[in-house]
Amino acid sequence: MKKNTPQRLKTAVLMLLVLFICKTNSQAQSPDSYIFGDALPDAPELSARGEYKVGVRTLEFVHKGQVDVLKSKGGVDAIYDRPLKVEVWYPANLADNEKEIVAYDQVFGVSNDPKRPLIPFQFTGRATRDAKPKTGVGSFPLIVVSHGYLGSRLLMTYLTENLASKGYVVVAIDHTESTYRDASPFQSTLLNRGKDILFVLNQIAELAKPKSKSFLEGLADANNTALIGYSMGGYGVLNAAGAGYSQQAANLFATMTGGSKAIEVRTSGNPEYIASQDNRIKAVVAFAPWGMQRGVWDAEGLKGLKVPTFFVAGSQDDISGYEDGIKAIYKGTVNSDRYLLTYMNARHNVAPNPPPAESYKPERARDYAHYSEPAWNERHINNINQHFVTAFLGIQLKHQDFGKYLLLQPNSNEKNWTGFPPRSSVGLELLHEVPAK
Repeated sequence: MKKNTPQRLKTAVLMLLVLFICKTNSQAQSPDSYIFGDALPDAPELSARGEYKVGVRTLEFVHKGQVDVLKSKGGVDAIYDRPLKVEVWYPANLADNEKEIVAYDQVFGVSNDPKRPLIPFQFTGRATRDAKPKTGVGSFPLIVVSHGYLGSRLLMTYLTENLASKGYVVVAIDHTESTYRDASPFQSTLLNRGKDILFVLNQIAELAKPKSKSFLEGLADANNTALIGYSMGGYGVLNAAGAGYSQQAANLFATMTGGSKAIEVRTSGNPEYIASQDNRIKAVVAFAPWGMQRGVWDAEGLKGLKVPTFFVAGSQDDISGYEDGIKAIYKGTVNSDRYLLTYMNARHNVAPNPPPAESYKPERARDYAHYSEPAWNERHINNINQHFVTAFLGIQLKHQDFGKYLLLQPNSNEKNWTGFPPRSSVGLELLHEVPAK
């Protein structure tokens, strides 16, 4: 027995070493194989990808005859043709040799800031460029996505790809003069968000019509549309869906632009704004919508939002505000069946992709901060967002039986929420209000 002990000890040590190496290699390889939006082990139930493979294409539109507020002077508005680039994700048919993988081109920096020059980078997604659309299964509900200021159409690919895999056509806009590549003064963003969203909705509706000869023909159901927006995108989707801006917002805009009244057509009570109400919009998801602290919204304007709305916020949001910001908007939209999901102790970045690996450098600290959420794991936030947006839009656009995922104890610390792995639903709050009678 004693003679074999050294050999047994040697064998045991060798086995432990092999297990250690395997575990170490596994841990080292796991982050490399992760793609934004993949479900982590503690992801809630509905964050998983859906049944469809995903295709992606880029389209370019031109909104003709728009107010060029950046060149307006003395109350006289200049006019221009406004270009808009969009990314479209959709259920696809893939050939055997096609891989569900895509490289997205993005940039760090800000075009009008010499201290933050534009630096291109790529990141990977789970979609196939220019894939054939899924046929023979009818049309899919449409979702239009609006990014923050500054941002891009690729800011939330974890969510856009995920929703497309669940049977939606998802269209994300590059809002001209509001992206990293063409950053411009804020007044363009104030004016154009709601207008851009409705224009893109109309363009997709045209491409989805019979005989359009577009890949979207018969694929997108624009009569069954949801809007998703983050920050200034949240500001835009609320306005596009019925919440008119206040007169104070119009006054602020006029001050910023030397007297332009162009935004008045998006204020509550304005006949042109009332005429623009679009009954194709069935639901809204608003991440950290901006404007309440600046008087952009008032009680009358918020009453105009009547479609079901899902708000998402951080309780420490220092951009849009929380108690007197996002939560105040939630309370004020009294004619909407509405929810408010709050990440406790989170700030403003409750919607974007996680920070890209290229931002993990001291000189890119400001770019890292543009994506990062100090108190939360960004990947976990992404999975939670996928889960709740899937539940909410599944109910509103597809009449799916997902009610149990929203009928929850408000404080997630008191009882583990339905659909969450044990001990994983902490630091969250979900409020719900029905329309006023």
